[in-house]
Amino acid sequence: AWVLDGEKYWIGNATFADLVVVWARDLGDGEVKGFVLEADTPGFSVQKIEGKIALRAVENGHIRLEGCRVPESHRLQRAGSFRTTADVLRLTRAGVAWQAVGAALGAYEKALEYAGTREQFGKPIASFQLVQNHLVAMLGDVSAMLALCLRLSAMQDAGTMRDEHASLAKVFTAARCREVVARAREVFGGKGILLETHVARMFADTEAIYSYEGTNEINTLVVGRAITGLSAFV
Repeated sequence: AWVLDGEKYWIGNATFADLVVVWARDLGDGEVKGFVLEADTPGFSVQKIEGKIALRAVENGHIRLEGCRVPESHRLQRAGSFRTTADVLRLTRAGVAWQAVGAALGAYEKALEYAGTREQFGKPIASFQLVQNHLVAMLGDVSAMLALCLRLSAMQDAGTMRDEHASLAKVFTAARCREVVARAREVFGGKGILLETHVARMFADTEAIYSYEGTNEINTLVVGRAITGLSAFV
């Protein structure tokens, strides 16, 4: 058997999961291994993270492991190093890149619809030059994000997607999504902070997208290492 000690923050839906996958470093050989932990294991506890402004549909938890005894049969037999964890992150980062596309596209569509119906000075604000500038910039960003993610998915299907490809997509789409939702909020004016417009929710969710599954700084270093051959990780 194995004994797990430690803690981890921001574990999605850990508050009600029956099974939790835990990545832990083996003190014997220094390698990261994977374990399937049952929620009723003695020494396992989880606390719901309260007060989130984003991704409120997900119950994130702070888990603590204090002398949790796990049988060898619950160890992921093919997960013997951090390389396996990186394989998981490569796939999840690709998924988060698509989330950014969805948020940006939703914000653009809401802003375009609102601009065509909201009137000031007797005409829709979509006829104003500065509003059109926002909409065109948003469309350009959304189109570039979508094209990048479509290419990434094609590479994933072909089995050629590498860590740096997923990380680049995550870096680019998360940053562009921030810009798009900010412009959408501006198109809505004061109404942009109201939940009923949906833009405020997308604005908040984008901040979570920007940070999770590897911050943009970490993903940048993954790409930088691939294109230069030099690691800037400390």
